[in-house]
Parts: sequence; C-alpha cells; structure tokens
Amino acid sequence: MDETGTADVVVVGGGIAGSALATVLARAGRAVLLLERETAYRDKVRGETLSIWGVEEMRRLGLEDTFLAAGGCYATRAVFYDEIVDAARAEAAAVPMDRLVPGVPGPLDVGHPQACEALTRAAGDAGARVVRGTGRIGVRPGRPPSVRFETPGGVREVRCRLVVGADGRRSAVRRALGLELQESVPRTLGGGMLVDGLDAWPTGQVSLGTEGDLYYLLFPRASGRARLYLMHDVRARGRFAGPDRRKDFLRAYQLDCIPGSAMFGTAEPAGPCAFYPMTDSWTTREPVGPGVVLVGDAAGWNDPVIGQGLSIALRDVRLVADLVLAGEEGFGPYVAERRERMRRLRVTAAVVTDLTCTFSPRGIARRAAFQAAVGQDPSLGGPRMAVQLGPDRLPAEAFTDRMRARILALG
Repeated sequence: MDETGTADVVVVGGGIAGSALATVLARAGRAVLLLERETAYRDKVRGETLSIWGVEEMRRLGLEDTFLAAGGCYATRAVFYDEIVDAARAEAAAVPMDRLVPGVPGPLDVGHPQACEALTRAAGDAGARVVRGTGRIGVRPGRPPSVRFETPGGVREVRCRLVVGADGRRSAVRRALGLELQESVPRTLGGGMLVDGLDAWPTGQVSLGTEGDLYYLLFPRASGRARLYLMHDVRARGRFAGPDRRKDFLRAYQLDCIPGSAMFGTAEPAGPCAFYPMTDSWTTREPVGPGVVLVGDAAGWNDPVIGQGLSIALRDVRLVADLVLAGEEGFGPYVAERRERMRRLRVTAAVVTDLTCTFSPRGIARRAAFQAAVGQDPSLGGPRMAVQLGPDRLPAEAFTDRMRARILALG
C-alpha cells in the first residue's frame, strides 16, 4: 500500500486463506494490504490438518516451507481403530498415507494459530502491508471498491482494485455484498483439545474410528503433542461442558478399541476444550460482487467432520491468485469450480457421518457391511477416498444420491 491510501488488493482477514493469499500475491509483486482483527492468534479448536490434496495445493502455492516452519508434521500412516475390529487387524490394515499420491508424504498436521502467524509473517516479508488490531471494517463494493477500517491511530480508508473477504464465518465483507448463508441442520457436535504428553503414541500415525456414542480423530505432531477430536450426537449437547470438561474429555478418550488408551488419562491439556455444531454452509448467490471476492469460510464452509477446511482454503487461494495474476476481470472459473467442489464435499461429509456417527446397532451393522462391501466394490469407497485424494480425483457418480443410498442400505 502506498502513502496515498491505495493498493492493488486489500485482504480482509489474516487467517489461513487471507494470509496465504496475501503472501502469494505480494511475492508476485502486487501491492497488498492485509487487515487482521487479532493482535495475537489464539487456539480456538479449529481444523489443523491438510489432507493430501491440500498438501498439493500448499506446494503449488510455494508455502510448504512456511507450514513446516510453523511446526507442521506429515502423517505417513493411518490406523482405523474401531469397535468393530480388533486392534491387531486394524494395525495390519494400516493405510500407508505416504503412498497414496506419488511424491506426497501424506497429510500435514499443523497448529492453526502457528500457521496463521507464520503465513502473516511471510506476507510481510514478501512486501505486503500488514495491519493487525483493526477495528470496525466497512467495505464499499464497486469499481473501484474501497475499505474503511479503524486502527489505534485512527480511521483509514483505502481504495483498491480488489477486496478479498477472508474474514471467516461472520464475514463483514459478505454482509457488505448483501449475501446470506444457507446452513445445514447439524447431526453432530464436534470438539477437540490440544494435549501434551503422548510420547507413547507412534510418530506420524493418525487414527480415527467409532466406539459407543463417540467418533474420535487423533492428529499427532512432534514431541508428544496431538490434537484430539470427539464427535457425538447433537442431542447430547453439553456433554463436555462445565469446569471439568477437559478431564471429562480425556476420560472419554480412553476408548477400549485404542491400545494403551490409558495414556490419554495422563495427557496434559495444552489448550481449550470446545465443541461446535457440525454443519455445511453456502452463500445464497455467487460469492463475488463488484470488485470483491470471498474465499475460505467467508464463502461458505464444509462440515468439519471430514476436516477439509484448510485444504478448501488453499484451493480457493490458488484459484483466485491465478486469476488475479493473469489479469482476469471476473471470477467465473473460481465460482464454478468451488460450487461443484463444495457440493461433492457435502456428499462426502454426509456419507462419513452416516458411517461413523450413527451411534446405534444399525450404525454398527452398516459400518461392518461397508467394510466388507468396499472390498468387493471399490466404487463404494469413492466418497471416503475424496477426503484425502480430493473431490475432483473421483468420478462424478461417487457424489450422487444414488451412491449415498447404496451405502445407507448396507447392513
């Protein structure tokens, strides 16, 4: 941004999507202003894994070193401990995550606050003007658009060629466009907590599965640290609430299906324990307006039960950055690709919830039948494979009502 109050691009929101986009555009020589409300990024129990297709996006954007410097760790193996299979069989059937896509070491686990901090710093190092601690932000769409924002030093207004709304679920930029969100009805509540002291957990091994009325996911990092997640039926709201919620959470994690799960009882909480409704959302109209485009959660999000948030954000960043750097006036290709991508991921999230979060005898039977059936008909595994491989690597028929009906009929 120059001293006259102009910029090529103003990015509102310094989360994963916003700070990544600011970095990419600044490295390409664009004058970028990055506005972020927080002066320090905090642990809010957000998504902290890049699926394999997200790792590919990260690399295409030239951001791998930044994520690794933020403490990112690759997971090379997945073991699906579950109540329907004994631990020895689960370990024998472990999935080598480093062999699913040639050249990709596997999904990458990283702390959300640390990644945001590293990306924001990278944006500044690349020449972006970074302003943190901003107050009320007002966006005026148009050609050109402008952004008005509060700082400790007073109110500023900047004219630019493009405003990018990367300001999350409660996006002020989206409101400025007059866009509303449609949101699905939650079937589950999901929450998590960062813990230390899991040195006994195998390095680079992610695990997930169902036992009783809980679906668990474990994403390890270095030095015995891990992010633990639990999902339960939405009707059990408040199950992990109150002053003892962290103890209750770790007690619940001592599942019979996980070998040595007593280790979770002695783990040390290293962050908050919080639960949220698991929903999908989408804008009522295209997430663009005159001189404005939305990315990441501001444009609508996917049910976190399948952990695609960071991968979605980086795909958004690449598509928008490519169009900006090519000098394109519109964002039609981005809008069309995102619409179909998010539709497919909504189907994926629904199927995963059907299989892992149906806490009933019918749910157990369906999960067991699915494991047997997918060995005979691999097409049934398409929606679940999309979690790691990406929704565009699978045929369109994997994301149809007919496919979901076939899976629901199992068991």
